Amino acid sequence: MRESKVKNESKIHKSKRAIEIQDSIRRVLFNDWDPIGVNDNPNLVDEYDAYIAPIYRILVESRSEEELMNFLFSTERDIIGVACESSKQLRPIAQELLMLDV
Repeated sequence: MRESKVKNESKIHKSKRAIEIQDSIRRVLFNDWDPIGVNDNPNLVDEYDAYIAPIYRILVESRSEEELMNFLFSTERDIIGVACESSKQLRPIAQELLMLDV
């Protein structure tokens, strides 16, 4: 019975942690990246949620600044349809994502 309780508490902790990480990534994307300029509307805070999982994977697997910059750049260019001139312009965003406790 005690082992089951410990496992449930561990699952709850992991779930809460996953939500915290997602929220941290969401904040960076919405407040700092925001390629379509919607961050003045708090109702659109979930606008970039589709990109949280791939960014999380990069942060957990390679932790590569270059890979983050390229992902954000290709997302802007190929999916959203707006792009900065170079992926290098996204370095501050990539650095901010890398500072998250993931």
